This record gives sequence, structure tokens and C-alpha cells, in this order.
Amino acid sequence: MSKKTNAQPPEKLTGIELKEIPKSSVGPKAIATALGHIKNEVGVVKGIRLLKNLNQKYGFDCPGCAWPDPDEKRAFLAEYCENGAKAVAEEATKNKVSPLFFSTYSVSNLAKLSDYEIGKKGRITHPVYLPEGANYYKEISWQDAFKLIADELNVLDSPDEAVFYTSGRTSNEAAFLYQLFVRQYGTNNLPDCSNMCHESSGAALSETLGIGKGSVTLDDFNHTDLIIVIGQNPGTNHPRMLTALGEAKKKGSKIITINPLPEVGLMNFKEPQNPLKWLGSGQDLTDLFLQVKINGDVALLKIILKLMLEQEENVPYSVFDYQFIKDKTYGIEDLLDDLETYSIDYLLPQTGLTLQEIKKAADLIINNKKIIICWAMGITQHKNSVDNIREIVNILLLKGSIGKKGAGTCPVRGHSNVQGDRTVGIWEKMPQSFLDNLEKEFKFKVPRKHGFDVVDSIEAMHKKKAKVFFGMGGNFISATPDTEYTATALRNCNLTVHVSTKLNRSHLIHGKKALILPCLGRSEKDYQSSGEQFVSVENSMGVVHKSKGHLKPCSEDLLSEAAIVAGLANATLKKSTIDWSKLVSNYDYIRDKIEAVIPGFDNYNERVRIDGGFYLPNNARDNDFKNTFTGKANFSVNLPSDIVLKDNQFMMMTIRTHDQYNTTIYGLNDRYRGVLNERRVIFMNADDMKSLGLEKLDLVDLTSHFNDEKREAKGFLAIPYNIPKQCTATYFPEANVLVPIKSTAKISNTPTSKTVTISIQKR
Repeated sequence: MSKKTNAQPPEKLTGIELKEIPKSSVGPKAIATALGHIKNEVGVVKGIRLLKNLNQKYGFDCPGCAWPDPDEKRAFLAEYCENGAKAVAEEATKNKVSPLFFSTYSVSNLAKLSDYEIGKKGRITHPVYLPEGANYYKEISWQDAFKLIADELNVLDSPDEAVFYTSGRTSNEAAFLYQLFVRQYGTNNLPDCSNMCHESSGAALSETLGIGKGSVTLDDFNHTDLIIVIGQNPGTNHPRMLTALGEAKKKGSKIITINPLPEVGLMNFKEPQNPLKWLGSGQDLTDLFLQVKINGDVALLKIILKLMLEQEENVPYSVFDYQFIKDKTYGIEDLLDDLETYSIDYLLPQTGLTLQEIKKAADLIINNKKIIICWAMGITQHKNSVDNIREIVNILLLKGSIGKKGAGTCPVRGHSNVQGDRTVGIWEKMPQSFLDNLEKEFKFKVPRKHGFDVVDSIEAMHKKKAKVFFGMGGNFISATPDTEYTATALRNCNLTVHVSTKLNRSHLIHGKKALILPCLGRSEKDYQSSGEQFVSVENSMGVVHKSKGHLKPCSEDLLSEAAIVAGLANATLKKSTIDWSKLVSNYDYIRDKIEAVIPGFDNYNERVRIDGGFYLPNNARDNDFKNTFTGKANFSVNLPSDIVLKDNQFMMMTIRTHDQYNTTIYGLNDRYRGVLNERRVIFMNADDMKSLGLEKLDLVDLTSHFNDEKREAKGFLAIPYNIPKQCTATYFPEANVLVPIKSTAKISNTPTSKTVTISIQKR
């Protein structure tokens, strides 16, 4: 019966209300909204006590984004943002999903709810099991749950028939233990959320600079001349970044914003730490806004590069840093030859901009030496997303803006430890040096064949070549592309397992049998046999620091993620060379093993106990590029978009609302875009709406087109918005059904959630 459950949010409207778009972000409204969530979910007294510890050196790391905390002084009033407060409120909620809840509500009835309604049910308190053919989860002991998983894993014909997914919320300790178990079990099938977001950044930066991470620190924002924010909406997705931008502006830095939507947070904000400024006009951030068409980024960057070259030829040595280029880079001749093959007239229509607008950006780049370029999903989720990032690097290399204070690359990671998970081994194709060290330290034969990433995993499950799915956190069905295809893939599995704090749609789209294993949250105390523990995480700029919860766990039946891995390993691996129980008894033992395997973690247990943590090595930050295939920083040749839209076709990108973080939906309001109490909307250019005969709030159906395949999403309200012609935007996960599983970025294999070709039909 439960196989008929809805794989995507139901097609029901919730009563839209359109408001005037605010002129400023953050300020008192953000604080009031955050406190409202705390009051409703946790209660005022407990909530304030909880927030006091959030992102403090003695406290716990926000389970939201990976924006770094200041190295030195932390804000006394609040070292967190509105969405961070919402995330903590959701984790510490009074609402509980108990065995009684599961005996009352069937899987099929729960699936009729929206993702917002499902998430609001609360914290899961006990492990539960859904037998084959059943429609109700029932309580199961931890021992029986581990045995059930072990039995399923040990009857597979090959370890490669199991998939082990990881969310970016998982701590360094749990993630290292998890990949260790998976590899001793015998596979490298370790897909993770990075495969769907910054995989393109890792691929491009590794090739060009020798490290798949950004090169700047938070302090660099205090010393820069120019910041370029491209394909990113920090006002919603990384709100604390606005403070860094504001401080940079005060010190004289200029800011260029490049995005299809004019996001309020990047235009003006009111500093939450300074009540005296709440009533004023706020601080203007963006000096120049370039409203580029969706996927027009390479064309735009090429025009900027051509204008830089033109100025350099007119006034030699005025633009390029020739000493840096000579000493540190390789391939400039190929880059310059490539630029000659494109005319500005050919590239300009792809951008949707005027040449005068682009010249203003080029002039700012030409006339400043210390440049930071920041980006996020608006750059990484295209067919040519690796080209996007390599072209960004080309600009920085020509200016010598790498490995210099106030200059460098800044891919802004989404989830709080997504970068740390990759560092400690969560990747389907870890380098041989890591695998060698793992084998040497733990004395077992480590598998060497590359495993499945997210898209590969979905296709393997769809073809019944993978039969067990284990998810360490996350909401897989709502995060992944091609919702119906992915749902079929999961339903083909013999067993699906999810380690979770709260109920989500992935628990309702399941294999023949299913388990939900509830774990501790970041804010909760973690006791093991040796006493109270802390975990560590790595932020977006390579700082590893501790995180220690302060709340009593919401249930006595929760286990930490690390303890869940140890229990699973003990049940599954009968001849293991590893003492799993000892490792989990005191997380210092896990950190000792991380230190032994991974360079840069010297004296891990000592340094992580220092307030604020420590920086991992970063070769690009140090101007050392020996890790690349040439031993130098590499210029590259990149291709603009090759997508050609037919008449009455549009480019669609999926985006978040302001009441959302990744797949977690805190509420139904997108305050900064003026859309309240509704998620099934499509933002359109007013002229495009007129050409289709559409009025504001007309109901439309969407169809995506890819390789003669069609996918449909029905029942969206059309909203005229400030967006380039033939460009549209919808929220995910509602529009994920339109993203084809086989439409992925070259090299990184990231789903192209920002470049979906659609047609629009009025109801």
C-alpha cells in the first residue's frame, strides 16, 4: 500500500499573499521572526539559553550553513542569523514523533502532507521499522535494527550493491567512522550532498589551483579592494556573510553583484548587532549589479577577460600581474588564443546585459589588485558549471589575486560540515594517498575502484544494481533531481535506512523494508562510556573547531551518529580489524586515527581544544600549486552555454525561499521576494507573461524538455518579477521533478538544477 505514497509535495495551494518587496534585509524584522520561531518551537526561556551557546567558542556549531565564525571576538548579542535560529528551533522543538505517532499515522496518509507539514511534526524519539508490505512504522530495538541492516548487507552479491549517502551535517568524527566502516565493508559507494552542490567547485579548483576548497579566510574580507558575488544569495542562504560584506564596505571595498535576480540582502542590510541602525536607511552593499541571464556567466566573464586584455594591450603592465603569471602559472597563451576566437558581439546576447554595464565591472577589476570572488549554486549547477568556475579563476590569475591577503577564491559552502565530511573521506573517489594511509593504519585491504556519486547511485538503484540504501542524515528524495525517477529507484531497494533527527519525505518513499534511526542533534549532550563528548566540524574556510551540545537529549533512546556507525559495524563486520566500541567510547580515539591518516591534523586533540580551533593547510592560500598536473596554477579554456531555447521555451532555475534551508522548510514566507504563504509559484518576466497571455497569479503547468523526454509539474502560480526575459525561477523541492537525472555538469556530474528548459501552459 505504501508504494503509492507521493514522491513529491502535493499539488495544493495554501493561500498566496503578495507584499511589496522590502528595501532592506535583516534588521528588527529578522530578529522578531527568529524569536517567533524560538518561542513557538522551544519556548522563550529555553530558547534564549540555547541561542546564547550557538556558534560561541564554548558552544555548538549551527546546523545550518558553513559560513565561518570570527577567529577572535564573537558577537555577544548573537553570533547567528535568522535562519540559524530557525534551524536550532527546529532541532530543539517540543514536538515529538514517537512510536505512538507512527502507530496512529500511516505512511500513505503522511505522504499527503507537504514537506513543510511533515517537518513540523517534530523530533523522532525511537528507532522504527517498516516491514515489507506494511503501512505503519513500528518500534524496533537498536540491536534488532543493526541486525536487520547487517543481514541485508551480508547477503548482497557484492558490497557495491549498497549505497551509503552522507549529509553535510555529519561531524568529522562520525563521517570518518562512517567511511571507515563502508570501506572495510568493501565499497567506495559514498555519495554525498556535495555531489549536488559544490562538486563543480571542487573539480574546477583542484584542476586549476591544486585544492578543491576556497583560498580566502574571513579576515581577507577586511583587506580586499573588490568583492564579486556571483550566483549567490547570501541574504537568505548565508546571512552572516552580509556582516563581512558590510565591514569590507566600511573599509572602502567595492562590491559587484552578478545574478539573474536582484536579491534584497545584497542590495542593503541593517546590521543586527547594532540596534541604533535598525531605524535608519541601512547600509548599501552593491556598487554595481549585473542582472545576467541564467547560464550567461561564461559569456559575461569572457567579455570581461577580453576587456582586460584590451586595456593591457593599450597600456602594457597596467592590468596583468606578469611576475605572478611567469612564476606561478601555466597556460596563459592558450587562454589568450581562446579569447581571440570570440567576438563581444557573439557573446553579448547570452548575457542579457549592455556592453556599458559590463565595462563598468571590467573597469573595477582592472583598477583594483586585491579581489575576492564568491559564488554558490547559481554557478555550480549548470552543464558548464566547471567552466564557470575555471573562468573565475582565470580572472584572478591574470590579476595575481591568489595567495594574497584580501584576494582569492571563495566558494561559499551550504551545509555546516559538508567541507569537513569531504576532508575526512566522504567521497566516492578519494585520492590514492588517502586510501594508502587508511590501509596502512587499519590493516585491511581498502577498495580502490571508484564508487557511485549521487546520480550514479540513483541510476544503479533504478536498474536494481544497488539494493540497499543507507542515508546518514539528509532528505534524499527532496534533495535529488528527477523526483519520480528517484522515487522508483528507492522503491526498488530491498532496504532503505535513514539516520535522522526529524521526519521528512524520504522516510515515506522507501524500499521494500525501511528503517528510521534517530540520532542526537548538534545542540544535545553526547555521553559515551568515557563521559561527555564533543565533535568537530570544518567551516567553509578550512577552520576545524569543536562543537559541544548543551541540551538534554529529547529522548533517552537516541544514539549519536558515531555510536550508530559503531553499532552497525559491530553487527555487520564479523572479522573486523578495528575495535569499533573503543573508538566510539571516547571521540579522542577517532581524532587520533584521523590525525594518523590525513595530513594537516597534527596534534588534532590538542589543537581542536583551543578556542576557535585551527586552520587546515591550504596550498592555494600559500601560493603553492605543486598539487596540479603541471605543478603550477593553470589557466584554462572554457565554453559558454550551448543551450538554444525554442520559441515559447524558457530557462528555469530552482531556488530557496527565505523560510527554507536546503530541504528543511521552516515556514511558507519568502519575505525578501514579497511572496507569503505559498511555495507553488513561478517567477517570470512580465513581458514573457504578456506574450503567453498570462495575468498575475494565473495557474500554470510546467513541462521540462530534455532529449525528447518530458517531465511535468502541475499547479504553479505565475508571478511577474524582475528577472531577465526567457528566464524563470521556482522553488525546490517542488520543481525538482522537472530536473532530468541525465542532465548533469560535465566533469562534476552535478545535476543541472539551474538550467532546466521548460514550457509553460496556462490552466
